[in-house]
Amino acid sequence: MDDPVRRASFTRRALLLGAGMAGTGALLAGRMAWLSLFHGDEYRLKAEGNRVQNRLVPPRRGWIVDRHGKPIALNRPDYRLELRPADLFDAGTDLNTTLIAIRQVIDISPDDELRIRDDVASQPRFMPVVVRSNLSWPEFSACNVRLATVPGVAAVQSFSRHYPEADRFAHLIGYVGAPTPEQYRAERDPLLIYPGFRIGKDGIERHEDRRLRGEAGAARVEVTARGELVRELGTRADRPGDTLKLTIDRELQSYAARRLADNSASVIVMDCQSGDILAMVSMPAYDPNIFSTRVPARLWNALQKDDHTPLLNKSAMGLYPPGSTFKMVTTLAALEAGVDPDEAVLCTGAYRLGNNTWHCHARRGHGGVNMHRALPLSCDTYFYAMGRRVGVDAIAAMARRLGLGQEFPLPIPGQAGGIVPDKAWKQRRYGPDPKKANWREGETLNAAIGQGYLIANPLQLAVMTARLASGRAVMPRLIADGPAPDYPSLGIPEAHLALVRQGMVDVVNAGYGTAPAARSSVPDVLIAGKTGTAQVRRISMAERRRGVLRNEALPWKQRDHALFVAFAPADAPRYAASVIIEHGIAGGRYAAPIARDVLTYLFEPERALAVLPAVEADAAERRAANERIETAASIAEENRRLMPSWLKIDVQPPVFEVADPDAPLPPREPE
Repeated sequence: MDDPVRRASFTRRALLLGAGMAGTGALLAGRMAWLSLFHGDEYRLKAEGNRVQNRLVPPRRGWIVDRHGKPIALNRPDYRLELRPADLFDAGTDLNTTLIAIRQVIDISPDDELRIRDDVASQPRFMPVVVRSNLSWPEFSACNVRLATVPGVAAVQSFSRHYPEADRFAHLIGYVGAPTPEQYRAERDPLLIYPGFRIGKDGIERHEDRRLRGEAGAARVEVTARGELVRELGTRADRPGDTLKLTIDRELQSYAARRLADNSASVIVMDCQSGDILAMVSMPAYDPNIFSTRVPARLWNALQKDDHTPLLNKSAMGLYPPGSTFKMVTTLAALEAGVDPDEAVLCTGAYRLGNNTWHCHARRGHGGVNMHRALPLSCDTYFYAMGRRVGVDAIAAMARRLGLGQEFPLPIPGQAGGIVPDKAWKQRRYGPDPKKANWREGETLNAAIGQGYLIANPLQLAVMTARLASGRAVMPRLIADGPAPDYPSLGIPEAHLALVRQGMVDVVNAGYGTAPAARSSVPDVLIAGKTGTAQVRRISMAERRRGVLRNEALPWKQRDHALFVAFAPADAPRYAASVIIEHGIAGGRYAAPIARDVLTYLFEPERALAVLPAVEADAAERRAANERIETAASIAEENRRLMPSWLKIDVQPPVFEVADPDAPLPPREPE
């Protein structure tokens, strides 16, 4: 039965429903029109961003090569798997699940897993974590195929830094490492958070980082919703870093490092005319190939505890009393003050000043010594007398003119300036107290033979020698970026320099000189040099009365430093060198032969190479002997620990009395 009331009610509901649907449709249509007309470009870009990604292409780091173009630091292909914590956690995936997925494709050692977990927990999320580096090609391919959909995991094809000469260039070149969060916040360079990107951390790598870094490229790629690569749409090539050419001779540097064997030492060789540094070796050192990744904690602790300080660049940062290598400075200061070279000083083995006695290294004395014989004999008494006559200010002024106490504009951080003391320096150091700040005559005597407050680094000694040989204010260079400048004259009369050079020739070649071990075996090449033996300890009055212990009877740390500076050929100087052996006992016996062989390499490499087998065999024998001693000591300590208490005897270590710091120096080892 047709009910008009019910029909009217249904019609109203239909109309209301239709109106609601029409309104909703109109609202949706309006919204779509609004988005299309007013926000179309914005959402089109977002959609395109989901489909197309712009990816950084990291630049290849510039090579570092020697003066002949031989590589010192280069790049080699590196395939690695990296974890990006930010992507991992944004996708809601936990680390355990991710590591399980990775282990199904490649092996991860327990140590690596602990490292990965520690890095993820401690580093900022934007910093990538290396899961494994140096993957083989099959491993890299498997990671690309089987881990492509795992969030936060990426197989990366890149380049890693490689140092073919390893530790022989470590302190000079430095190494590269991952940027720190602080460096990223300071620079805001997206390259610094790119997986595997490395920047310079020490040495030339650090100083010239901007030049070596290059500029990043970019690649436009099409990806799926899961981030899988579909195709490459276009690329903008990266610009590799500049190739940096050094003045260093790679083969000479390598030879000098081998010639030092197991000594804690430095060797520097310079071109006397151009200032080019041909070798700058500091040994022992570390392998920068290991430092460029992650240094194992055990290795780092061992390097820090090593008493030979392998982490210290001794060539630029080590400071040592120059000892008798400083006597050329005192000689020139005396000549400038008008001292007659033929004037003789009587050396009896001791020099009295007030109630104190300063000793010569020749306990019985040298007799009458003039300036011509003072350098070859290295007569301390003569230089005590000359230093006292001309005064410390004149000596200090000459030392600075020859390059001591300076820092040079080189691409190596952390140069140590050293100390060239004079009266004004002591006033500044000790302030208004006249008892401490006033300079005393005894301190001049110590300074005149390269001791006392005076300290220098091996680089300064090499520069000093190059300036003595050339007569010019030569400056050291490490980067071969053009011809060397025309260095000005030192302003020292040529006659004065000639007298000093002849004295250095006689040190090596005269029958009475202190360095016959430095005589050249190359025909027609004379080496000129000067020995130095620098004390590192004070000796008590009680020990003086008993008799001063020889260096060989002392612990290694208490032995004198051995120094030698040289130039060659003597008649037309071309190369200058400095050698310092920490606690090496005597410069003439131990440092001079090393300088001789390194300089010989520049003239006849085959002759110099012939000495290496014996040197390295001797070093290996010493290392084996030290290991036996250490093993015997550990066994003795263990036996002592297990010994019944009633058998144990307390042995007290020897007590070294500290002498008055103002007292004169005791007799030294013959140089």
